[in-house]
Amino acid sequence: MSTATNVEATAVNTIRWLSASDTTIVVPVYQRQYRWDIGGCEQLLGDIRSVATSDDAHTHFIGSILSTASTSSDDDAQLVLIDGQQRITTLMLLVAALHHTLRDDHPELARELERVLVRHDDPTRTKLRPHRAWAEIFESVVLDRRRADDEHRASRFDDNYAFFRSQIRPDEAPAIWRGLQKLEHVAITLGERANAQQIFESLNSTGEPLLDHELIHNYVLMGLSHAEQLEIEHDYWLPIEQNTGDAIGAFWNHYLVMLTGREVLVTGGRGVYDVFRQQFPRLDIDALREHAASWRLYSRIYRELLEPASSADPELGRHLGYLAVLGRGMSPLALRLVHDARAGLLSHADLIARLEDVQSLLLRRTVVGIATERLVARLCRAYTDGPGTLTHAIARITPSDERVRVGLKYGDLPHPRYVLGRLAGVAPDEPLDVSPVFPAGAGDEWTGDGVRRFADYNEDEQNSHRALAHTLGNLTLLEQDLAERALDTTYPALRPLLERSGVAMSRAISAESGTWGTAAISARTEALASEFVEVWRRPRVTGIDDDNLTPVLDAKLRRGWPRGWQREFDYVEFRGEHWEVPDVRYLFNRVFKRLWVDSRESVVDFSARRGGPVYPAMAWNGQWDELGEGSYLYMGWDSRYMLTAVQGVLDEAGWAAEVFVKYSYIGEAMR
Repeated sequence: MSTATNVEATAVNTIRWLSASDTTIVVPVYQRQYRWDIGGCEQLLGDIRSVATSDDAHTHFIGSILSTASTSSDDDAQLVLIDGQQRITTLMLLVAALHHTLRDDHPELARELERVLVRHDDPTRTKLRPHRAWAEIFESVVLDRRRADDEHRASRFDDNYAFFRSQIRPDEAPAIWRGLQKLEHVAITLGERANAQQIFESLNSTGEPLLDHELIHNYVLMGLSHAEQLEIEHDYWLPIEQNTGDAIGAFWNHYLVMLTGREVLVTGGRGVYDVFRQQFPRLDIDALREHAASWRLYSRIYRELLEPASSADPELGRHLGYLAVLGRGMSPLALRLVHDARAGLLSHADLIARLEDVQSLLLRRTVVGIATERLVARLCRAYTDGPGTLTHAIARITPSDERVRVGLKYGDLPHPRYVLGRLAGVAPDEPLDVSPVFPAGAGDEWTGDGVRRFADYNEDEQNSHRALAHTLGNLTLLEQDLAERALDTTYPALRPLLERSGVAMSRAISAESGTWGTAAISARTEALASEFVEVWRRPRVTGIDDDNLTPVLDAKLRRGWPRGWQREFDYVEFRGEHWEVPDVRYLFNRVFKRLWVDSRESVVDFSARRGGPVYPAMAWNGQWDELGEGSYLYMGWDSRYMLTAVQGVLDEAGWAAEVFVKYSYIGEAMR
């Protein structure tokens, strides 16, 4: 029987393992933060109570604990914990709560518990040592040495320790200890040649997965010496965390979209991490320092995107604030634009102009009811060829003035405070409320002329008013006290309030309209729409409103063959040609056949590097198509592989930017 040479696994009693004098554990800096919640603690305590009441032969298995021997000369810990931090930390908090519950009444038992918690050679230090960012808090909980200023401190360690203390009664403590002594785990110790990252990823591939940014964190630091880990953690990673906060996962997603010019597929759990590894396949310490400095720089810019008011440039901060109102989808492009402006690659005027273009693109598409998702990657790609190419790309997918006017006339106004504020020329932070002239919930007594009551309007008139209640022409801005008084009031009673407003837009309503109804709303919409298309201009370059085409590089990757795949596309635009192509299988076949004629070298090179889909023989059973003598296209892949191959071979040929797909209504609804 053969044995493993780099991995040693032993089934052990957990408490005896922790109590051993040579068990001292350090949590390396690349580990994620401790995040077990009360529910997990409750489940653990329930399991311990259950096993405590069973017979002596019954034990409870808590999984595997993965560690490696410490090799650092400045670190006196015997084990470096690779996997199992969450369980071991929670057990330590439970043992600490138990110890503190019975130390006065059961000193002998307290000494046994203490052997689990503290080092035999230094009782002032815990056996489990989180890295320095959390060590002080953890030790203060476990060793019960809190300072006076800790009273209002909040941490997951404190919360879970408090839960255990609240649940363990003094008379129950011996039973809990009995249950703890029945816990078992598999202790896996790695040799020097074992691939810690690979094993770590395998162990975390099931159950609650690590988040993408946690996997990136581990990947960046794994394999460095302890001193190097501390350097990267302190000088680079912690600043990135501080700059991005809870949005750190979104930061890495947006950074990678910016870097690659491709959408990052996040379904399936690890899309961002997988792309990160592809972009940074080898990270020795010198390369890591260089890359990490760039990541830190972009994280500072990202902080401005998250908190526009923090920008030292007021004009930039104002436009980043405008962009934030419209969503975070354009953050990858904004990251690159701001970075390049500060690097001297883009003038400040061009930076503001491009941010204005992006706002126009998003707002106009929203007005006419066209999706704004899955646009940013194509714009990032366009920008790599220069600001002019970006402007042309934006113009192509920005709806025309005519479509916008129609959308404003009949549709609800999106982002009304932002739109009305810019039209009125007021600051974004000025305390003004959006106020309708005709209230959507008008009562029977509402009147637009002081004569006819709303109850006297016929059904069509009432419906017409309600349909226009949230359109541009019926909305204005008022000071908060005036807006409160204007709520649901009749138009004759509203006019004096409008006249008192400091907003010229509101005063103009009263001055120009003696009565209020659908005609007045439509006339005001038409006038404001003319201002709208000037404030949010479509870039003045030759281009077309492109029927909502999607570049093939941004086409949606599907898993398997989802329902409706046979009618996913209305058509495909291939380098100016119109192809009636209904599905990805047909597209795959036609693209490879076309390139086999027009750019055969691209197909050969792509297929050789990828290992298919073109082969010199039909070497296995399946569906094949002959491209030429001795060259066969394998057609047995699933939809995701086929589309990925189409994207890759078109990119290889340099034609990807000239190929677009038009999704059918089925394709838009497919998951």
